[in-house]
Amino acid sequence: MNANAEMIDPVIFERKGTRLTRSQVEAFGAEIQALRDQVMADRGARDARYIRRVVRAQKGFEVAGRGLLFLGVLPPAWLAGTALLSLSKILENMEIGHNVMHAQWDWLGDPALDSSTYDWDNTCPAEQWKHSHNYMHHTYTNVVGKDRDVGYGIMRMSDEQRWNPIYLFQPVYNWVLAGLFQWGVALHDLEVEKVLKGEKSWSEYRRQRRLIMKKVRKQVAKDYLLFPLLAGPFAPWVLAGNLSANLIRNLWSYLIIFCGHFTEDAQMFTEQEIENESRGQWYLRQLLGSSNLEGGPIFHILSGNLSHQIEHHLFPDMPSNRYKEVAPKVREIAERYGLNYNSGRLGRQFGTVLKRIHRLALPGRKADLASA
Repeated sequence: MNANAEMIDPVIFERKGTRLTRSQVEAFGAEIQALRDQVMADRGARDARYIRRVVRAQKGFEVAGRGLLFLGVLPPAWLAGTALLSLSKILENMEIGHNVMHAQWDWLGDPALDSSTYDWDNTCPAEQWKHSHNYMHHTYTNVVGKDRDVGYGIMRMSDEQRWNPIYLFQPVYNWVLAGLFQWGVALHDLEVEKVLKGEKSWSEYRRQRRLIMKKVRKQVAKDYLLFPLLAGPFAPWVLAGNLSANLIRNLWSYLIIFCGHFTEDAQMFTEQEIENESRGQWYLRQLLGSSNLEGGPIFHILSGNLSHQIEHHLFPDMPSNRYKEVAPKVREIAERYGLNYNSGRLGRQFGTVLKRIHRLALPGRKADLASA
């Protein structure tokens, strides 16, 4: 490209051997936007049938699981009950709660699937989750210093984050976070570091903390008091089953979410790079900052279709059952523009997540990031 051409159509993205001009970035964005518009205009009866089947299955698993735990003194019943309750909690958090609160199903006009009123089976209040996740994370995906999901305030997941000796221990406390994942999510929006810096008022902090404690009391009372007490002499088995189901749900959620955001090839961005960001550049950032997981239909449903994390970041309010349809089209568009479409099996992707966690536990040079 000669100097005159570069003045007319400058290169605005250059990373890892890929160079795109402004017109190319906007053309990429237009193709992604057209794909979104096509699917959103096609929503209808089959989508409604899908989500309602998932809700019925989740409720059935919960009733069956809790019922079997009441017979938990018999080992096969306890194992089956714990498995079904775990399955119920995973479906409710991943494929129902997460996606309902993204307003994926508001178009149905169903009060039970309305993003403004839905309350999920999790210790994090819906109001706070929608702020930290729907707004902050999806607006500033992988932007260091803006997206608090980059490390969740306790881990170093980018070279752009300043190293601290505490990060030497992150390969260990990473597993603590995994086991207590819903509690980490609940505390996430408190932004304690902003309170200590004077960037957030103590009154707002206390208001949020009250909401969290209210939700925590509700969850603890349900799983660790109400159902065990209803079981009478079988209370210990019900309590153990509920604890196990929550742990399994936490580990699964952590696994899917970390593999969607923190594989070795998931790219991070600086605040300077998103100044005056166009829609095409935003789409480009969502693509490059995300990772997909490959698997069968059941795997995708249990992941909340976040196994299609690229498509979810591109289209957060699109019904999740449509991601598998648009994924091949997104991949084809990305490859035409010479962009990496980061996808792999669960084991491989999680291996690169662990590699990133261990590498960034140590001090090192900043990544060589070009401006986008």
